[in-house]
Amino acid sequence: MIDPTLLTNPGVQIIMVLVGIAVLVAGRKLFWLFVGAVGFAVGLSLAFQLLTDQPGWLILIAALILGVVGAVVAIFVQTAAIGVAGFLVGGYVVVWLLQQFGLDLSQCGWIVFIIGGILGVILALYLFDAALIILSSLTGASLIVQVTHFSPLVTTLLFIILVVIGIVIQTTTGRARDADSETANKG
Repeated sequence: MIDPTLLTNPGVQIIMVLVGIAVLVAGRKLFWLFVGAVGFAVGLSLAFQLLTDQPGWLILIAALILGVVGAVVAIFVQTAAIGVAGFLVGGYVVVWLLQQFGLDLSQCGWIVFIIGGILGVILALYLFDAALIILSSLTGASLIVQVTHFSPLVTTLLFIILVVIGIVIQTTTGRARDADSETANKG
């Protein structure tokens, strides 16, 4: 949670709302922005705690640096990390499940592991998209409502409405993009 006194800074408020809107509506397409926004929010909270006697501009710069570092790392690591995790989990789970049914995999265990790994990669990439939509909508809505000054009930309702809007926008733009690419591939 970001310190409430820092949220009174107009520069911080503007950045949080703009980044919140971008992540809310485009977090799936702009994974690096989503990770950068999370890095910014966490960095802002940490910088405020660690740099308590420092001016607000220094705290803001420290948070921005953490956000940029998170975004750069996300660009380079995203696909590889998802693929490796999906492969390892898929292979392990399929081998384990088959062993639970008493199948002896001693001769072909590695083949089963590879097949399970490929299925795991496909599943991880498919579920990653849905998880990214939900998490980026939650993050975007959170960044936006943190700078509002409404009652807790109104803030909660606004948060829920924004999350739903983010999920709907990201899901429908993804479907429209998928339909466009299908049409282009047929033509």
